[in-house]
Amino acid sequence: MSDTTEITQLVLRERQGRDRGWWDQMLACFHADSVITVSWFRGTAAEFVAGSKTTFERGIRPTHRLSPPTVHLDGRRALVELPAAIEVRDVFEGVDADLVSYTRLLYRVERVETDWKITALTCIYERDTLVPVVPGTPIHLDRELLEKVRRPYRYLAYHLSSAGSAVGEDLYGDDQPDRVNALYAETFKWLHH
Repeated sequence: MSDTTEITQLVLRERQGRDRGWWDQMLACFHADSVITVSWFRGTAAEFVAGSKTTFERGIRPTHRLSPPTVHLDGRRALVELPAAIEVRDVFEGVDADLVSYTRLLYRVERVETDWKITALTCIYERDTLVPVVPGTPIHLDRELLEKVRRPYRYLAYHLSSAGSAVGEDLYGDDQPDRVNALYAETFKWLHH
C-alpha cells in the first residue's frame, strides 16, 4: 500500500471511529502527543476521544459526510485536507431541524516508526445551514445571540452552546482569509521542515 493510501485510510478511519462510536479505533489513529482544535474542543487526542464519547452517550451524534481528501507528502510528514459536511439532527427551540456545518479538516500526520499517526487536527469553518425537518416550520432562534457569533459557524455555535459547550470566537473560518492563509502557510512550513 502506498503512503498516500495509508494516510488517506488513517484520516477516514479516525472519522469513522468518531461517527460510529468506535473509540479504540479513533484513538489508535492519533499520536499520543496530538493536539486537537475544533469548535467544541481543544486538547489532546485522549481527551478528544473521551469528550467525543461523552457527547455520544448524551445522544449528540453528528455524522461527517466526507469528500475525497488531498494528501501532501514530504518524507515522514503529511498534510491532509479533508472537506466535510458535519450533519446533526436535533431539536432547536422546540422544532426538529437539520444542522449542516461545512468545514475543511486539516490533519498533520507523521510516520511514527512504521505507522502513520495524526499529530494535529484543526478545523476551518466555511458556512453552516439550519433547516426544519418539516418544510416551512418556523424556528424561533434568539437573533441577538446569533448576531454575536461569526457567520461560518453561527448555527453550529448556537447548537453547541444550547448543549452546554462554549465555542470560541477565534476559530478558523473563511470570513477571515488572512488567518486561514497564515494557517496554511505555517502548516506547509511544518510539512517541509
